[in-house]
Amino acid sequence: MTGTRIDRRFADLAGQRRAGLAAFVTAGDPDPILSARLVAGLPGAGADIIEIGMPFTDPMADGPVIQASSQRALKAGMTLAGTIDLVRQVRRHDDDTPIVLMGYYNPIYSYGNDAFLEDAVDAGVDGLILVDLPSEEDRELCLPAVEAGLNWIRLATPTTDSKRLPDVLAHASGFVYYVSITGITGTHAATSQTIASAVDRLRRHTDLPVAVGFGIRNGEQAAGIARIADAVVVGSAFCQAVADGLDNGKGTDASIDNALTLCEAISYDVRKARA
Repeated sequence: MTGTRIDRRFADLAGQRRAGLAAFVTAGDPDPILSARLVAGLPGAGADIIEIGMPFTDPMADGPVIQASSQRALKAGMTLAGTIDLVRQVRRHDDDTPIVLMGYYNPIYSYGNDAFLEDAVDAGVDGLILVDLPSEEDRELCLPAVEAGLNWIRLATPTTDSKRLPDVLAHASGFVYYVSITGITGTHAATSQTIASAVDRLRRHTDLPVAVGFGIRNGEQAAGIARIADAVVVGSAFCQAVADGLDNGKGTDASIDNALTLCEAISYDVRKARA
């Protein structure tokens, strides 16, 4: 089967007639060593796609839980180079699970676009989600990333109208990430009826799989989305699970165990949603 790891994973999910679970965690949270263990353990706990947050000092689209995870990672010494190396570590033992880097453009700009793309591809990154680069700026990083072989995963929101959608989707690949609420991550959740209508509208504009995220905290909510979309994205809940295992602000084995146990539970509900 040809295509990227993301293409192959969604084709496999379609063959199984089920939605996938995309698990978001922040690179370096609660510290680089435990973070590497967590990311490596997610596929075995049921994650079909891994989204790795690139820590940033001003994550404007993220709620307090993910903001705190980013601050923990930065305090522990995590960098963008370290994030790329984290992917490289995972790839030594896992050449199948799609890995997407998600975050903001500033750290990449500081790293250098060409150097970042070269290192990301070499490490085994499959796709990018940049929340603060609109389609009007595609020449800045989107087009070079696509040329380098990476999937450029575009965000669509409840305020993305049908007139703008073609521009938003023009260079998208891999999948479309539908942000189910307006506002920041990890806050309220949208209704299934609203999400179903939005996913139907997206599918009229693209053949790409549609993943839905923001505001999904537990297996019951994830299962509801799994009956509608091609994948469910869960992030704040995993970051909170890591935080719940902290001891005086430091990561422990419980941080990892909490997150992986939660992943197993949500994955179970996602997998049985269409049964």
